Amino acid sequence: MSEVKIFRITGRIVRHNYSTDFSKDLLSTSKEAALEKVFADLGSQHKVMRVHIKISSNEEIKPEESSNMLIKQLNEELNEAQ
Repeated sequence: MSEVKIFRITGRIVRHNYSTDFSKDLLSTSKEAALEKVFADLGSQHKVMRVHIKISSNEEIKPEESSNMLIKQLNEELNEAQ
């Protein structure tokens, strides 16, 4: 079974009428799976195609570095259980 890691993916959504920066922290088993999840989420939420999403970084981070409160809470619960 694969180990679940935390990834931070940052980039920019660029369309003809607007552009915006984004940063997402998420749980995934690999960088490629994390990237696919970001494409799917942003495409669904913002109605943009993959060609409009420009990825600037995709890196593994420590749970303490995450800005996602759910990830921080899960990490705290795991630490308490051990």
